[in-house]
Amino acid sequence: MRSERLTPEGIAIQPVYWDLRGDQPEMPGIFPYTRGPYATMYTAKPWTVRQYAGFSTAEESNAFYKANLAAGQQGLSVAFDLPTHRGYDSDHDRVVGDVGMAGVPISTLKDMNILFDEIDLTKVSVSMTMNGAVLPVLAFYIQTAIEQNPGKDPKEVLKQLRGTIQNDVLKEFMVRNTYIYPPEPSINRVIADIMGFTSMHMPKFNSISISGYHMQEAGADAILEMAFTIADGIEYIRTAVNNADLKVDEVAPRLSFFWAVGLNYYTEIAKMRAARRLWATLVKEKFQPENEKSLLLRTHSQTSGYSLTEAQPMNNIIRTTIEAIAAVQGGTQSLHTNSYDEAVGLPTQQTARVARNTQLILQEETGICDVADPWAGSYMMESLTDELYDKALALVQEVEEFGGMTRYISSGSAKLRIEESATRKQARIDSKQEVIVGVNKYRLSEEMEKAEAIDVLRIENTKVREKQVARILEVKASRDKGVAEAALKRIEFSARMSGSTSRGDNPDNLLQLCVEAAAARCTLGEMSDAMERAWGRHVPTSSVVQGAYSASFTTQTKSGDFDTSVAEYESILKRVEQFEKKEGRRPRILVAKMGQDGHDRGAKVIASGFSDLGFDVDIGPLFQTPEEVAVQALDSDVHVIGISSQAAGHRTLLPALKKELEQKGGENIVVVAGGVIPPNDYEFLLTETKSCSAVFGPGTRIPDAAIKTLDLIEKNLFE
Repeated sequence: MRSERLTPEGIAIQPVYWDLRGDQPEMPGIFPYTRGPYATMYTAKPWTVRQYAGFSTAEESNAFYKANLAAGQQGLSVAFDLPTHRGYDSDHDRVVGDVGMAGVPISTLKDMNILFDEIDLTKVSVSMTMNGAVLPVLAFYIQTAIEQNPGKDPKEVLKQLRGTIQNDVLKEFMVRNTYIYPPEPSINRVIADIMGFTSMHMPKFNSISISGYHMQEAGADAILEMAFTIADGIEYIRTAVNNADLKVDEVAPRLSFFWAVGLNYYTEIAKMRAARRLWATLVKEKFQPENEKSLLLRTHSQTSGYSLTEAQPMNNIIRTTIEAIAAVQGGTQSLHTNSYDEAVGLPTQQTARVARNTQLILQEETGICDVADPWAGSYMMESLTDELYDKALALVQEVEEFGGMTRYISSGSAKLRIEESATRKQARIDSKQEVIVGVNKYRLSEEMEKAEAIDVLRIENTKVREKQVARILEVKASRDKGVAEAALKRIEFSARMSGSTSRGDNPDNLLQLCVEAAAARCTLGEMSDAMERAWGRHVPTSSVVQGAYSASFTTQTKSGDFDTSVAEYESILKRVEQFEKKEGRRPRILVAKMGQDGHDRGAKVIASGFSDLGFDVDIGPLFQTPEEVAVQALDSDVHVIGISSQAAGHRTLLPALKKELEQKGGENIVVVAGGVIPPNDYEFLLTETKSCSAVFGPGTRIPDAAIKTLDLIEKNLFE
């Protein structure tokens, strides 16, 4: 532990403080770990700067990683593109608009070799956000490390690998939606086999990072995020103990967590303190571990993406800095800070550098690292921590009484509660009960907004995909076809087995078989298909939350703008009634998502808001092609299609939708789009290709979108 530090004023700053009046003061590194998992916290070593990144090609990503490592970054965090997440190779027909658009495409072992070229995987910690195609991606990583060290025993190489694979499929069924297989095999085969293999062969590698981040991004409040994440963790330990024949002390010390940190400053700090206490208490109570490390909640954190705004984007630097301070004050072990341009597109090298340097400034210039848990003893913070703990504990107990998180998720209860929370949040913003600077208050003129617009990274998706397709063909042409086919048959055979294969020394362990398939140069899509033939693909159901949005327009607040918002809301309801009298039915909208982007918060909130405003709303299933959207729109006889886009596929997918509608006789259906679409692309969509009639950017109020949509429908029908 660092000794006391003297300030320029001659004041001694101690590395830890406690109440001298207490008999047994709670300290960092001591059960229940409210004050931190380690006694020294940052006084001995600061948190790890771990920036999540993946550019459109393995070559670009590799160059970025090497530059960041040279500039002081202590670990790597890999972002994969959506086809990779969903188990598709880059040449698949369903992923034309998605390849390389939200991360690096990995279809072959060669892609992974290039990604980590000249980066020694036995020396650098690597975190990989992967859930659906977790087996082939982890297998590529393992085989790459082995091939980087041709003179070493592969078993010794695996023992040196450090890092984390997210592998948190339960939250995928709630919020993120990058699942592939149904819940039962995803948990009892995929996760169990990874736990068994890594426990035996990769002792320094964390087999699961249990994520609350995506829950908050999808709309969960702090209690929902904390309770559902902790409940997921309990379910994973139970899976390891019951299905993988592992002891709690073989599993729990190698679990890590992942929190979102938003702008609710005090709550975020208290959430992280309460979560450590809750995890330690529940694991001790339910599993009676002998190793104290089983009780430690170690976490990575990331600043909020949802809090970033398209309007006045430089304000996002301040937002991210505040969130980063909250993460550090809450005691995170590693941190990613978002780039200020991520509300409208992928980060550039310059904006990513600003994000990374935010952390370096906090570490090197502020003195934040000098004291462990400086909030201890604060009347407010301790009270807030206790209350969050109590409410989250009550929700975890509700989940456990239901039979555990798998059953709770299968019932639809978890997803519904998060969607209701997201809808209420949007309604508070739209009714101006909650202020977003530059969005619903302190706005700039249109001219000043244009002057402050920033350039965003544009990816030539077609060129990236062509390069990937060529590499896949090259790999397949140069491999031993018979060896590859035999490896894939073994994967399918194991997937069809009814018994457990999770022990690390079981020759039918799915991760072991995928490593063998990777060595045989099988592709990610081929391995995923082998398991899909045994288990099928998961198909979710969609629903619309009703009443949560309208409630914020009927509950009195102190906002001076409230009466105006209520009047606006009621005027839209009346206008919809008038439309129904004239047309014989209410305006009908199909809210759809195309491509492999599973982020559905925007689509679900829009659907709920429009429904409460009187529209008839249909929701398309996730992952549709343009043709499938066009067919559903025509079959449902909708007036308008609302496309939600958050993963930069709009330049490919919206023109394709227009073409499908024209070919099928649906050219009179209005198309509007919204989400993370850079303003520089508006002209391309509205004028050059005429793919849609309106684009609603981040920060658009639902009433404004509804009014504009009604205008377009009426113009199309009555003029």
